[in-house]
Amino acid sequence: MIRRKILNNLLSHLQAPEITVITGPRQVGKTTLMHQMADNLIAGGKPTLFLHLDNEADARILGSQASLIERIRQEGESGVFVFIDEIQLKENAGLFMKGLYDMDLPVKFILSGSGSMELRASIQESMAGRKRMFEVMPVSFFEFADFRSGYAHTVALDSWLMHDFPAALALLNEYLNFGGYPRVITAPTLHEKMDVINEIYQSYMSKDIQSLLRGHGPEVYGRMITLLAAQTGEMVNLSVLSNETRAALPTVQKYLWYAERTFFLKMIPPLHGNRIKEITKSPVAYFVDHGMRNFANRMFGNIHNHRDYGFVFQNLICTLLLDTLQRHIYDLHFWRTVNKAEVDFVIERYENPLPVEVKYSSLKGPEISRSFRSFIDHYHPTDGWVINLSFAGEIVAGSTTVHFIPFFRLQKHLDALRTEPERLYEVSEKEVIYRLMQPQPEGRLHKKNLYSKGDRG
Repeated sequence: MIRRKILNNLLSHLQAPEITVITGPRQVGKTTLMHQMADNLIAGGKPTLFLHLDNEADARILGSQASLIERIRQEGESGVFVFIDEIQLKENAGLFMKGLYDMDLPVKFILSGSGSMELRASIQESMAGRKRMFEVMPVSFFEFADFRSGYAHTVALDSWLMHDFPAALALLNEYLNFGGYPRVITAPTLHEKMDVINEIYQSYMSKDIQSLLRGHGPEVYGRMITLLAAQTGEMVNLSVLSNETRAALPTVQKYLWYAERTFFLKMIPPLHGNRIKEITKSPVAYFVDHGMRNFANRMFGNIHNHRDYGFVFQNLICTLLLDTLQRHIYDLHFWRTVNKAEVDFVIERYENPLPVEVKYSSLKGPEISRSFRSFIDHYHPTDGWVINLSFAGEIVAGSTTVHFIPFFRLQKHLDALRTEPERLYEVSEKEVIYRLMQPQPEGRLHKKNLYSKGDRG
């Protein structure tokens, strides 16, 4: 069984009164995580009740609040942990759970559901202040490498990868080809991996997307996904997508929104501080799972050349950055100018952006591209990252320390970023209020970013 880092966060939240909601793409291991949580509680002697909404008997129990409460009481008068899987199958799930929570029952609810838009909208509108959302994504490279090594190097995984670089490259090659869906990782043969990824894709198209299209064929949506798979890391040109898919521009825009809201794509917006002539509108599309990207691009398990490896490696780094930033006040952007200077990613920290360049190559020494230096000259960040295959080191460019990070050491840098003290929290309340009242340059930190990021409150 693949160990997931998010499990510890989920176990910690079992002691919180709010409803635990686990969401994410289909078949990334949400149900498995719930069973692991339940097993942990049972081992500690805690009463648990596990219900699946795709089970007819369980669905009848969940037919009304009264019948569910009666079933809970059979497990104990108080302190019962109630797991409900596939909550998206429950009509008006948000209102149903809101009513139960407001009864102030001596019960802890843990829910899981796929990333359907209806579920997310229902929960967000009806359960505000009553829940905490946990997004489970495909298995990360570091979780994958830990699993493949038989958990023999968990404490010092990066050190093992550094000292056995051929093994690190072999693991990277496998992960870049097949991605991070758990069933794909554990399937023993290429044929079985292909069957699994096809099943996941078809399930997504027939359930999540078909329900959103409401009778319209998914062919246009599928063509759009295929086109985007071939353009990983490039800016999305809506006019070209419209022409190539033979769909109206508003339809393409709507389908892109569907793809992001159903955890299939992630749209990275440009950074623009109005300092020079910068690209300000077109986003870049990345896939939540690059194995799915390869499948859509007809190269699943068979990436063709160094250029394609470079695109997929960049997609991998994007997912790692997003995983770190999803509950952080920092945002992820890219940077490009009309003069074609570009930086792959920019982590937007308050008044101190962190540029990140991705190179699928083994650098021989500290090399800074002209574009990266252009960004440094205009924004003067304190730090910058160049993520590559093997070279580690740092140099100073102006007032910026540029860190060269081998991919197998990236997790430590991300962990440090996650726990980095935020300047925003160090200033006085008076200064925060003063800043909020000042006009904000477009593309910088807006008022809504301060207090509405995730469930910060």
